[in-house]
Amino acid sequence: MVGNLSAGGTGKTPHVEYLLFLLHYVYKVATLSRGYGRRSHGFVIGDINSTSFQIGDEPRQFKSKFPETVVSVCEDRVLAVPRLLGEHPEVDVILLDDAFQHRGIKAGLSVLITEYSNLFTRDHLLPLGWLREHGSNYHRADIIIVSKCPYNLPLAESEKIIKEIAPYSYQKIYFSCIQYGPLYSFNDFGQKWQLEKDTDVLLVCGIARFDELKNYLSQRARNVYVRDYRDHYRFDRYDLEVIRETFTNVGDVKKIIVTTEKDAARLEEFRDWFLQNKIEIFVQPIAVQFLLGGGEKFNADILQYIEVTKQKTGV
Repeated sequence: MVGNLSAGGTGKTPHVEYLLFLLHYVYKVATLSRGYGRRSHGFVIGDINSTSFQIGDEPRQFKSKFPETVVSVCEDRVLAVPRLLGEHPEVDVILLDDAFQHRGIKAGLSVLITEYSNLFTRDHLLPLGWLREHGSNYHRADIIIVSKCPYNLPLAESEKIIKEIAPYSYQKIYFSCIQYGPLYSFNDFGQKWQLEKDTDVLLVCGIARFDELKNYLSQRARNVYVRDYRDHYRFDRYDLEVIRETFTNVGDVKKIIVTTEKDAARLEEFRDWFLQNKIEIFVQPIAVQFLLGGGEKFNADILQYIEVTKQKTGV
């Protein structure tokens, strides 16, 4: 299970994708999410043609990147797990996405993610802060990942953070940062784009926190303008016209629109509109990198847990 104590913005999705990349060559993997923002209800297993309307933006993103993965969504995780295994008994591993608050189902291994710039130890419950539940509940995690760290995080600072979190004896703490890959075309997935300093960018995004992405783009572009929406925002035709008008009125001649992979999953249904109106959008992919030599140790923890569990259960 991968989750957090906060209401978003910790970088959970790229960590789930990290686990999918680690496991999908060795095991038959499934993901189980709520499918936030979808228009369907109940238990649904997505296929390669499923839209974000049917399964949600993050599950759609998982399926597009890992088509061999069984991607499922359901509001009730307790109901969903036996149904998932009933329809796909070949599944070895189920990644429960954002299920830390679902006490009705106990994950074998719980990974809790907290953001470097807003550790749960320094946060407050909603609405004063971002926490969905009290920070003391971190005790339910087996592994804690401090995400979105600076790439050059000093060892001394990591030790201070570990001391502040005060992990229990059974908990391990890792540190990770976000890696940004080359931009690729929303209309033509094979086309890459190298951002240049004389280019203006309109960032269109509906994610919990976009400051880090804006800062990254600002270091590589001349100006970055933002058209932001609430997390998991469902775009419509009116929004497209607003985006087009905004793009027309900002920046210089050399300019592009950039969006996130999660937003691209929700914009897919309008791909023909963008093509017809000759509006080019580029997508900014992100990935996770573990710091301070923690990647191999984290991988070993995950793989060892799975193998030990398989031996115990005889699967």
